[in-house]
Amino acid sequence: MATKNHELTEAEWEIIQVVWEHQPCAAPTVQEQLADRKKWTYSTVKTLMDRMVGKGLLTTQRIRNLILYSAAITRRQAQKGELTKTLARAFGGAFTPMMQFMFDSNALSDTELDELEALIRRRRRQP
Repeated sequence: MATKNHELTEAEWEIIQVVWEHQPCAAPTVQEQLADRKKWTYSTVKTLMDRMVGKGLLTTQRIRNLILYSAAITRRQAQKGELTKTLARAFGGAFTPMMQFMFDSNALSDTELDELEALIRRRRRQP
């Protein structure tokens, strides 16, 4: 069974990264952690987080009057969704043209190229 690709908005990325670091956490914690980068009010953060619950990105746990949020997806799941979206939009879903672009743009260091070669060798040895 294939796992669902989770495509997050920029605001959702900001929030879920805080949740990953502090979970379980309440909305005021998230607002406080983002205060230097975002000037979001408590109601904005709470609304975004509640929408993320509805999308299956966060879960909640109620302890009396306190609502604690936790991530319902892993970093890897979020990264996969982001990469899939970018790949589809920029390269028609084709991986090889994306890699060719990376090679041609000289964006990869020698160390990164060595790591990619090692990954390819390991992948080819797998059954």
